Order: sequence, then C-alpha cells, then structure tokens
Amino acid sequence: MGALVKKGWRPLGVLLLLLCIWEVSVKLANIPGWLLPAPSSIAKEAASGIAGLLPHIQSTIWLSVGGFIIGCTVGVLVAVMLHLLPGVQESVYPLLILSQNVPIIVLAPLLVIWFGFGLLPKIIVITLVCFFPVAVAAMDGFRSVPAEMKHYMVMAGASKIQTFTKLEWPYALSSVFSGLKISATYSVMGAVISEWLGAKHGIGVYMTLASSSFRTDRVFVAIFIIMALSLLFFGVITLAENRLIKWRRRKVM
Repeated sequence: MGALVKKGWRPLGVLLLLLCIWEVSVKLANIPGWLLPAPSSIAKEAASGIAGLLPHIQSTIWLSVGGFIIGCTVGVLVAVMLHLLPGVQESVYPLLILSQNVPIIVLAPLLVIWFGFGLLPKIIVITLVCFFPVAVAAMDGFRSVPAEMKHYMVMAGASKIQTFTKLEWPYALSSVFSGLKISATYSVMGAVISEWLGAKHGIGVYMTLASSSFRTDRVFVAIFIIMALSLLFFGVITLAENRLIKWRRRKVM
C-alpha cells in the first residue's frame, strides 16, 4: 500500500500542475467560459449540480457494469472455444478482427432500427466494445504456455480438458486480467455511446444536453466523470487481480 502511495503522488502532482496551468492560461488570455471554462468553474458547476448528476452517474454505472460482465463473459467463452477447437479458430478469428473494424458509432443507429430504443441495443454496444480485448488477451495467454509444460501434462496422462483447467487457464489468468482492465475502461465509453441512442438518464444524455445548450462547463464535468469512472473500474479490476494472483501463489506454495 505504501508503494502505491509513493508512486501515486507523482501523476497526481503532474495532474495538479496541468490544472494550474489551465487555470492561469484561461484567466490571462481572458478566454470566454463557453469556449474553454477554467477548472475552478468546472468544479463549481459539478458541486452545484451534484444532486442532478447523481441519477445520471448511477445509470451509467449500472449500464457499464452490466455490459462489462456480459461482454467479458462472452469474450472468455469465445476465447476458450477457439482455443479448444483450432479448426473453428482458423475460420472465426479473422471474422472477429473484421468485426472490430466497424466503428461502434456507425453501428449504433442500426441497432436502434433492429432492436428499438430499449436496453438491448445499449447492452449490445457495450458487449461489442468489451468482449474483443478479453478474447484476444485470453487467447494470447493460452498460446504463451511453454511447450515443455504441455508435454509434461501429456506424459502425466492428463486429458485435454485437464490440461486446460490445470495448466492453460491458470497460466493465462494474468493475460485475461489485462484484457479485463482494458475492457473495464472501454465499458464506460461504450455506455456513454449507447446512451446517445435515446436513454432518459446517463452521462451520455447529460453531455448531449450540455453540448446542445453550449454549457461547455457541464461538458467538461461529464468528461471528468467518465475519466473518474474509468479509473475506478480499472482500479477494481487491478485489486481483484492482485488478490486472486496472491491467493493462487499461496495455494501453490
């Protein structure tokens, strides 16, 4: 914990320095607030409107978490299937890569046409954003298992399923968590994009209303909230990774 605190003060110091430069530059250049508000103005707007922000934040959190869980579950299942079925991997993996070349912002209107303005198209957007990093990271983790360890499992008489559960999955766990951390940050972005499809609450809705009324300070409030949520989700996954990896190490020892 002490090491994290020692490492954490440096980026925090850089962030505070950038905010001070931003504040001073806006004041000296006399930039109008609708064009670029000062950090102090953004903080005042966030503090004064916190009661109205809470429903939007809560909606985005629930949407992000739900889509993240579904997307990561799909990603892990796809990675396991492709790993255990090499013939299917050769046929499907190029299609997975091709699916990521379609921008989500372009696909979103089609999802509305096909599934309406309900919850389903929003979950699909977040799932599409989250599943690919997890799937690719997990597959890379499976492939990184040393060949001699696989050979040892075969010599010990282990089946393919036993080799996967006892060797390949534990070995790939660190790679899976790397994908989870990427997806955790992407889930917030996916939730905000999905809220542009016609939600009643959410940071995406708040940002759209602020932008249409030229409330640049509120737009920046939304941006900082998105950043904070992304960092929060990233931190939760990192904490879970540290706990699980330590638990596995203690069990092995």
